Amino acid sequence: MDPATIIGIVLAIAMVFGAGFMAGLNPIAIFLSDIPSIILVLGGAIGVTMASSTLSVSINAAKVLVKALTGGAVEDPAENIKTLVEFADTARRDGLLALESRLEEIDDAFFKKGMMMAVDGVDPEALREQLEIDLEKTAGRHKEGAGWFITAAGFAPGMGMIGTVIGLVDMLGNLDDPSALGPSMAVAFLTTLWGAFLANFLFIPLANKLKKMSADEIASKELLLEGILAVQAGSNPRAIATMLSSYIPPAAREAVLEEKKSA
Repeated sequence: MDPATIIGIVLAIAMVFGAGFMAGLNPIAIFLSDIPSIILVLGGAIGVTMASSTLSVSINAAKVLVKALTGGAVEDPAENIKTLVEFADTARRDGLLALESRLEEIDDAFFKKGMMMAVDGVDPEALREQLEIDLEKTAGRHKEGAGWFITAAGFAPGMGMIGTVIGLVDMLGNLDDPSALGPSMAVAFLTTLWGAFLANFLFIPLANKLKKMSADEIASKELLLEGILAVQAGSNPRAIATMLSSYIPPAAREAVLEEKKSA
């Protein structure tokens, strides 16, 4: 679990509210002074985003939201390299079929599928093509999830402006009552505030986090793809460790190579 998104959003809100209190304002009262404004902006942004997408993608956005906030399960590339090197040792010593009994140890569906195809003797080019198709489809699904929040970020300020126009129309319709002008104007601009707030404090950060998570997952699967093909080809385990270590940061890379050297 990576709590960076939750911590970052809370920190940003705390800074805005803290600055408001230091200036003698009450940001909590300001933001919550008109609930209909919140409903208009948030509900409107969600509604038009759903209209711009499909129902299945919109429903899945709730799951994606949780994944973005928690960071999801983080794969350890160093552990995958270690497993691939062990498989390479076994395959060189006992043949690829000897790996069949170890496939149940693999939790990652992409990893297991690739190793099963390798053990079954699928042609390397066909294996690569199939796994690359899986990568392409995975990246496409990730793009849909992040795209939903990017779209919502674009619509939220627009919903805020609609609310502002409604509020200004109401204010102009009550010019004969000067005491109502101040509150009406405050409500009118509150929707603009909520539009900017939701876009910059929620939707855009979530979209960017999902893009980062997608890039990390694709890179991890690319590592697995190259490792699986190397195991199938009967490459030297040390050469595999050296090749795959280029996919990970230098500190983790040194640990992997040292572990292989000691082994």
